[in-house]
Amino acid sequence: MSLLVVGLSHRSAPVSVLERASLSADAKVKLLHDTLAAEPAAEATVLATCNRIELYADVDKFHAGVAELSTLLAQHSGVALEELTPYLYVHYEDRAVHHLFSVACGLDSMVVGEGQILGQIKDALALGQEQHTAGRLINDLFQQALRVGKRAHSETGIDRAGQSLVTFGLEQLAVHVPVGEWAAGKRALVIGAGSMSSLAAATLARVGIAEVVVANRTAERAERLAEILVASGTGVAARAIPMRAVADELARVDVVVSCTGATGLVLTADDVLAAVSRAGLDVAEAGAAGPVRVTERGSADGLAPAGVDSADAAGSGTVTERGSAPDPAPQTPEGLELPAGPDREVVARLVAAAEAGGRIADAGAARTISAAAAPEGDGCPVDPVRTAGGRVALTGVDANSLELHGTWADQGEAAAQRQPRKSARSQADGAAVPVRLALLDLAMPRDIDAAVHRIPGVRLVDIESLAEASADAPMAADVDAVRGIVAEEVAAFGAAQRAAHITPTVVALRAMAAEVVAMEVARLDGRLPDLDERQRAEVTQTVRRVVDKLLHAPTVRVKQLASEPGGAGYADALRELFDLDPQTVASVSRADAADPKNDDDPGRAS
Repeated sequence: MSLLVVGLSHRSAPVSVLERASLSADAKVKLLHDTLAAEPAAEATVLATCNRIELYADVDKFHAGVAELSTLLAQHSGVALEELTPYLYVHYEDRAVHHLFSVACGLDSMVVGEGQILGQIKDALALGQEQHTAGRLINDLFQQALRVGKRAHSETGIDRAGQSLVTFGLEQLAVHVPVGEWAAGKRALVIGAGSMSSLAAATLARVGIAEVVVANRTAERAERLAEILVASGTGVAARAIPMRAVADELARVDVVVSCTGATGLVLTADDVLAAVSRAGLDVAEAGAAGPVRVTERGSADGLAPAGVDSADAAGSGTVTERGSAPDPAPQTPEGLELPAGPDREVVARLVAAAEAGGRIADAGAARTISAAAAPEGDGCPVDPVRTAGGRVALTGVDANSLELHGTWADQGEAAAQRQPRKSARSQADGAAVPVRLALLDLAMPRDIDAAVHRIPGVRLVDIESLAEASADAPMAADVDAVRGIVAEEVAAFGAAQRAAHITPTVVALRAMAAEVVAMEVARLDGRLPDLDERQRAEVTQTVRRVVDKLLHAPTVRVKQLASEPGGAGYADALRELFDLDPQTVASVSRADAADPKNDDDPGRAS
């Protein structure tokens, strides 16, 4: 056995790299055929999920195999090899088996113990079988991985160590509220009708969602999933819609789960912003600094200062009342030039706003400055004047000083934005901002623009945020039991493979012995032609028994030795000792592999 796996996963690479390296269905097929066309590989399959891309192959040369498989992964993923290499891991022989068995048991999953990976392993095996790239080793390995995974789930409590990615994602959306309580009465939109989307729809129905709307590019699949949900007995209402109706449906639902195979965004920030706007969400009162502008990439930015009351905002076009439209921006008469410095009344209004709410508007952005955040000598180029409440106001400033302060504040904000995304999101998702639309993106590459998390009233949970959350999840005691099962199964699989490796040699040896017996019996017939049939049969049986007894002990012992680590060389020794023809051994191996009784039925993996 010369099993080699080269891959990357959420443990070795950031989500952004995994997203770029994701493989389409066509890319997987081409990758497999190119792998077999490469000299070191004899058989192969690829395991590609949201969280990992792994290429498994039976190779005859380790270093050449690593180089070839790494190059092929880079070529078909579209990520340059020099960029991909730092995130790749390599496992060989028993370590490769250990890795796949651990993956099958959910030990290497983003959410420890989740069982969806078993279906993905089954799909990887089926792909190799369909493309005729999976031979005996890949078939044996993946079939055994499926059995090991099922054993881990049935014999231990690994399911308690984690949940499915869907359930875990819904828990992140619910934010410290029981999922059933959070989901009760809500309406959900599921985009996609594949295995993950179907699981998401079933999970939503199980936790108490009132209605599930399914959108898919193939209408028949969406309709079929809706019918299954209605017939599930959960009491959920379900219907199918075409993909073109997704934008309209967004304004009617409370939860969206998306997991498609699309290579581009399915939902942009413009789509989500338009939906929450149609649903009547007031972005200003929801905590935004003013009307939300969506940039070319779909990111939402506050445009107007916050903390300014209606009188102060009257001249700046800020939304002042729930549902009211912004006042028109002041127009500059044609031919007139505005003064270089700010109007005194505008500056006075800014100072009043700072004293009242502690907020200073500058360069179109809102800032909050407190005495604790701005100690003496903190580097701000403008001298602060502290108010009685401990706040800081800018008095007597000119345009240049105001710009300097804005630059200083921007630097502080940029530093804050460099903090981990988890912190940034937790602030945006504070209790002060009611969540109008909850989005769960389980696709890789992502279906939903990451910029939507900046839209007030919208909460986004995606693969990256799930990785952050699951990193702190407690490990169950059953994980140790599963690790023990994996170690036991790896040893058993290795022994079986090593024993199987020597079997063709033993078969060839016994075939040679049978041929010798037949030749000697024929010679005996020539020398003793008067023997009757009973006598001839007795002599023949006696010779065969002698040969079998002579071969029994060495063949049994060589199989035992070959099943131990380092026992692969016993097959070669046996061929040398008995002068076996290598072509005969090879023909036995080919015949054994072609025997229909030895073919693995993909249906047995389920």
